[in-house]
Amino acid sequence: MSKTTYKRADRVADQIRMEVADILMRKIKDPRVQSVTVTGVELTADLRIAYVFVTTMETEQAERDTFAGLSKASGFVRAELGRRLTLRYLPEVIFKKDVSGQRGDRIMRLLDGLHGGGEQNGAPPVPEHPDRTASGS
Repeated sequence: MSKTTYKRADRVADQIRMEVADILMRKIKDPRVQSVTVTGVELTADLRIAYVFVTTMETEQAERDTFAGLSKASGFVRAELGRRLTLRYLPEVIFKKDVSGQRGDRIMRLLDGLHGGGEQNGAPPVPEHPDRTASGS
């Protein structure tokens, strides 16, 4: 049996995801950041930058306020990560909007449109969405 190999960046990213979610839920007092869900973390190979993907169910203006609050709190989040994780270099935390759910919905609507005969079933045309790595702020 061969042992499954994981890149260290993936393991650290998963730990950062859990810790950032806990920090945002329990430690951050900013009301703009209360309705945020951490959906994923991508780390660079050298573990210097952590892209934290978050999603929120707010309106567009409230979402901008949320990302403003997240960017304001990124220093606190990084310092708190430093207390919780044992890493030689603590990665810089950059919050980004996760649009993978919107992309998945769009793909499902396109597939439904193919199987249901296109726009004849009453479904409106599907607008284009940016990819997951689009910046949230």
